[in-house]
Amino acid sequence: MKDSISRFIDKLAAYEGSDTVFNPWRDYDPALDVSQAAPQWRWEQLESYLRARLKQSRYLIVAEAVGYQGGRFSGIAITCERMLLGFHNDVKPAMILPDGIGKRTSRADSPLLLNNKQRLEGFNEPTDTVVWSALLENNISTYDAILWNIFPFHPHVANQPLTNRTPTETEIVIGGQFTEDLMALIEAYNGDRQIICAVGRKSADILARQGIVAHALRHPANGGAKQYREQFKAAIER
Repeated sequence: MKDSISRFIDKLAAYEGSDTVFNPWRDYDPALDVSQAAPQWRWEQLESYLRARLKQSRYLIVAEAVGYQGGRFSGIAITCERMLLGFHNDVKPAMILPDGIGKRTSRADSPLLLNNKQRLEGFNEPTDTVVWSALLENNISTYDAILWNIFPFHPHVANQPLTNRTPTETEIVIGGQFTEDLMALIEAYNGDRQIICAVGRKSADILARQGIVAHALRHPANGGAKQYREQFKAAIER
């Protein structure tokens, strides 16, 4: 019988949005995914990530939506393949998964990949780097924080899978329900003692509408990295 963690990920995997939403734990794109097993590998990586953190997490950091350079291929929010595969300068696989290097799910030979670095090392997301680095800079164990997206799937422009689009209001509301499910899971494992940070306006807005108290942080993208680091430091020091 599956436990609450597996059932939570199964619920994620069951979600079927529009044709401009990719579900990392359900969907397979032969032009971009290395194998039909890719959704299952992403499922397993998210499971390993959550199991390693649920009993000790102190911080829940919630950004907006899964990006094509991050969770789309890793299966883990605000986390890119390059981190999982050991090619990132600062974030190492053991900081993410207790059982070592993760699996690559992007096709190295895909004609849609933009450059040789992506082909050799997988995708890299600058926002992911800022969020993970802020944990390290503040001496927070990476196993004491759970990273999430208020819309935990990848919204993209129609027929352009390697793009990111802003989630719709309907998608944000749906995502908020999954976030509540995650928070219930965290509470069941270690109690209601999280410092919650909302990264970006949409994340902050939906959490506020749900009555969830969170520190609103500037999104690191578009020149916001310095302000994000400053606001994150202030939030945890409070």
